Amino acid sequence: MAYRVSKAKFAELVQAALATLPEAFAKFLEEVPVEVEDDPGPRHLRAAGVRGGTLLGLYRGRPRTVRSVEDSGTLPDVIYIFQRPIESICNSEEELVRQVYITVLHEIGHHFGLSEQDLERLGYR
Repeated sequence: MAYRVSKAKFAELVQAALATLPEAFAKFLEEVPVEVEDDPGPRHLRAAGVRGGTLLGLYRGRPRTVRSVEDSGTLPDVIYIFQRPIESICNSEEELVRQVYITVLHEIGHHFGLSEQDLERLGYR
């Protein structure tokens, strides 16, 4: 059964996860908005290559590890966190807090160039 919270409470959980980042990493995220949305839309699903699955979060951008001066003029990076899919896989507040934390760090990991395999090895999957 899904564990649901208000939009405001969910946003607080996302902010709490972001607040756990060491300053050395947080400073590189100052210009990367983290947006909370109810559900992923078709463009999010296409961007993630998800068909018929669940998408909890999405990093859209160019990882810091592969950027160059040629990247000027590209769309800014953004991290999306999707409330309803995360709630749908959680049965308690404790699970929700943990899943929000994992999802936020997972998407931040992509910003820093980590692959799905890297993130799984670190426990952020």
